[in-house]
Amino acid sequence: MLIATSLTMHFDDALLLQSGASIRDYDLSYETYGSLNADRSNAVLICHALNASHHVAGTYAGQDRSEGWWDNMIGPGKPVDTDKFFVIGINNLGSCFGSTGPMQPDPDAPAGSGKVYGADFPVVTVEDWVDAQARLLDGLGIEVLAAVMGGSLGGMQALSWTLQYPQRVRHAVVVASAPNLTAENIAFNEVARRAIVTDPDFHGGDFYQYGVIPKRGLRIARMIGHITYLSDDVMNEKFGRSLRAPTLPEGAGPAGGGPAPDLREYLYSTQDVEFQIESYLRYQGDKFAEYFDANTYLLITRALDYFDPARRHGGDLSQALAGARAGFLLVSFTTDWRFSPKRSREIVKALLDNNRDVSYAEIDAPHGHDAFLLDDPRYMGVVRSYFDSKVASPTHRAGEQPS
Repeated sequence: MLIATSLTMHFDDALLLQSGASIRDYDLSYETYGSLNADRSNAVLICHALNASHHVAGTYAGQDRSEGWWDNMIGPGKPVDTDKFFVIGINNLGSCFGSTGPMQPDPDAPAGSGKVYGADFPVVTVEDWVDAQARLLDGLGIEVLAAVMGGSLGGMQALSWTLQYPQRVRHAVVVASAPNLTAENIAFNEVARRAIVTDPDFHGGDFYQYGVIPKRGLRIARMIGHITYLSDDVMNEKFGRSLRAPTLPEGAGPAGGGPAPDLREYLYSTQDVEFQIESYLRYQGDKFAEYFDANTYLLITRALDYFDPARRHGGDLSQALAGARAGFLLVSFTTDWRFSPKRSREIVKALLDNNRDVSYAEIDAPHGHDAFLLDDPRYMGVVRSYFDSKVASPTHRAGEQPS
């Protein structure tokens, strides 16, 4: 069993951000798994998505149900094998899982005030996260990554690594991701943000000082997100039009001679939970509002919106990716409509236009965007094969342009 330990690295020097702002005296939480080899050539960085953290794999000692969010992918004998690779997970700046974020004290606030950043936390981008991750790797003495890997927003960070630090990355594994957000995806993010900022308990982002949490907005934001993570097929298979069983007196229900949930009459209510899918979404929203920070949600979704490496190249993705030197594996899933296979193929084409070494797998999986987190044998096999045959091989050196 892989036992995980959360670590923290502090940085005194200011980090200049894409916005022109900066942040100083900040912490980054991280975890490592496996052992760094003698020549420090087997390091693999895992970048996390929206609501995940640095706790990528393993469990915390003495804590039940504390598996890392990609524990099925990373560990001894798993596709990203920690018996071979030194794996690093880093919690991004602005998060609410240990790294400096809106919930932490603002070092520029008046001494003794105890004021947290709140709404004053600077806007961060994917590029800022990559710069911060590079600083942490410097602190660990790692100059070159064997691979950088991520799914969804994590995949955007992996792609950005190959552009910002091409000499430091041998391979990039980009899963269920995109070169930028479509208008539809930006729209989903905006509706979710509006749900949060219009919650009366938000208080302009400084709700901490009022001792409240904008849970109503967080719940709705999460419900919107979950709709986009599941495919129509999976949603229909799991829930269909099934009705939620009402709360009945003891002895009632099917065992007591009452109607089965799907055969009962409608409640004819506009506010009660009627269908199973409604119950599921409300449950996910309630759970999310208990642990996630509202300002963090705003920051991360805006970072998603801003990511667009082709923007400074007139929208030409091929030109934008010309500086990448890594080998690439891209994986998409047929029923993922949030980041569809078409978006991954855009990246593949742009890399091939630059004669880069690219492998691509399009997995026929029913699970929608969430498929990148699940156990699909074909998906796991593709990743395992790439790490065993490509990443573990020293033949491709960071910064080396394919002939």
